[in-house]
Amino acid sequence: MRENVTIVEHPLVKHKISMLRDKNTGTNEFRKLVEEVTMLMGYEALRDLPLEDVEVETPIETCMTPMLAGRKLALVPILRAGLGMVGGMLALTPTAKVGHIGMYRDEDTHTPQDYYCKLPHPIDDRVIVVMDPMLATGGSAEDAITQIKKQGGTHIKFMSIIAAPEGLDRVSEAHPDVQIYVGQLDRCLNADAYICPGLGDAGDRIFGTV
Repeated sequence: MRENVTIVEHPLVKHKISMLRDKNTGTNEFRKLVEEVTMLMGYEALRDLPLEDVEVETPIETCMTPMLAGRKLALVPILRAGLGMVGGMLALTPTAKVGHIGMYRDEDTHTPQDYYCKLPHPIDDRVIVVMDPMLATGGSAEDAITQIKKQGGTHIKFMSIIAAPEGLDRVSEAHPDVQIYVGQLDRCLNADAYICPGLGDAGDRIFGTV
């Protein structure tokens, strides 16, 4: 495993991902689980945020106590499935700005086709968390991170709930400076470039368009 890859091993993450896999899990529960897993993963992904001591007056006395310092946050979901992860991250970081990168997968070539990119400004002074529930071929994630770098982003993290080895290798090799957080590493991609065992199409299950 590359140094820039972290597989989140928390038991609650594993348990909730198993519930996501179940084909009988309905849309409402699926959405909630995606947000919950994202929040748990975000706790791990943001553990290196810098702190500074500030003066706070408690009911007892005045003290110096640590609060977040330095770079501001930008959350960038890859449309459309990445939208399902935004709520979980905003629960942790409610003041974060949210950008969007729109892509769809060409069903014949399995390559990403981008159609939209809107990022918070300025982007270069922010910690950027790119989100997509599924890291399959890695094409969309690689392209999204490249677009962000072209617009000046430098401090980038990527979060995915489930990844295939092929996609994880591709993104970690293409962007060794990006820290990647994955909830579960699955076995492989099938002939249609779907993750096995996976959980189906995350976007369809989040938005009820199966």
